[in-house]
Amino acid sequence: MLRLESISLLQFKNYTDRSFDFSGQIVGICGNNGVGKTNLLDAIHYLCFTKSYFSRLDGNNVQQGKEGFRIEGRFVLQDKPETTTCIFRETGKKEFAVNGRPYDKFSLHIGHYPCVVIAPDDATLITGGSEERRRFLDSLLSQVDPEYLQCLIRYNKVLQQRNSLLRSFAEAGIGDVSLLDVFDEQLIKPGEYIFNKRKEFLVSFLPQAKHLYNEIATQQEEITLLYESQLLKASFTELLQATRQKDYSAQRTTAGIHRDELEITMNNQLFKNIASQGQRKSLLFALKLAEMDVLKKEKNFAPLLLLDDVFEKLDESRISNLLNKVCMENKGQVFITDTNEVRLRQHLDILNITYEIIVL
Repeated sequence: MLRLESISLLQFKNYTDRSFDFSGQIVGICGNNGVGKTNLLDAIHYLCFTKSYFSRLDGNNVQQGKEGFRIEGRFVLQDKPETTTCIFRETGKKEFAVNGRPYDKFSLHIGHYPCVVIAPDDATLITGGSEERRRFLDSLLSQVDPEYLQCLIRYNKVLQQRNSLLRSFAEAGIGDVSLLDVFDEQLIKPGEYIFNKRKEFLVSFLPQAKHLYNEIATQQEEITLLYESQLLKASFTELLQATRQKDYSAQRTTAGIHRDELEITMNNQLFKNIASQGQRKSLLFALKLAEMDVLKKEKNFAPLLLLDDVFEKLDESRISNLLNKVCMENKGQVFITDTNEVRLRQHLDILNITYEIIVL
């Protein structure tokens, strides 16, 4: 079991000094736009992932006019209490610790508190480029497989170095091919590990996502989800050799797992081009709920689920189906933000479950 019992925020976004206690499994967070509902969810995300869900730069999350911030949360994990702190100092240094023990590498914390977020901007998972779907897949696999995360970190570091070398070749007109060979060798091992993990995992994940989509949409729609990778057609070694001349011209690495894609179609057309807004949201929820199911199975307890303003422009039946999935079938702790307190209470009352509402 994983439960967040309380959180305290100091100089974090719009919170000067504020604490919240959470007594229930279902926590509604209500208030007008701009009062800090999303910021509270983001603070929870910090404690799970050591970083913000919405901003890449820690400095952007410091309250205006202040220097640094502090987030502390009290968790219960498998019946054992834990206190987790994230401190961003005025020097720009970030510190992260569980029960007073700091991490040397923040990546070692990933997966300790599994967490799934559904937010309005997540629509880009459906409508955006392939990098959005890779990021979703990487986030999920990194929470269940520490070696996957370490391979991903190594791969991205070497990829940047290889691309920098290719750019230097173009600028100087000459190049040390032997150094390129070294980078190729360093790319292959983590790249193949990532590819094999993705391929193996998606065999069961994609059908599960499709099944959940049809449950949420309440009707059968012919959607197809496929994993596309250059490594399905040739080994990574062969690909790097075959595309080397192309890499020289493009000044970047044109083959590898950083080009992988989750292709989504409906009626033999790209889903994002023809799907309605309701269909796009249903698929987004399906992918996220499938992620939640995977984490629950791998960890033997449900992850935290953060739902940020997901009810806007969603019809009543889809809202009911979603809440039934996350509140009744999930059994994990759920945090839900909504501008409409009455609407949220009505939907939760229909489920006949115990919940608490925090009004900001």
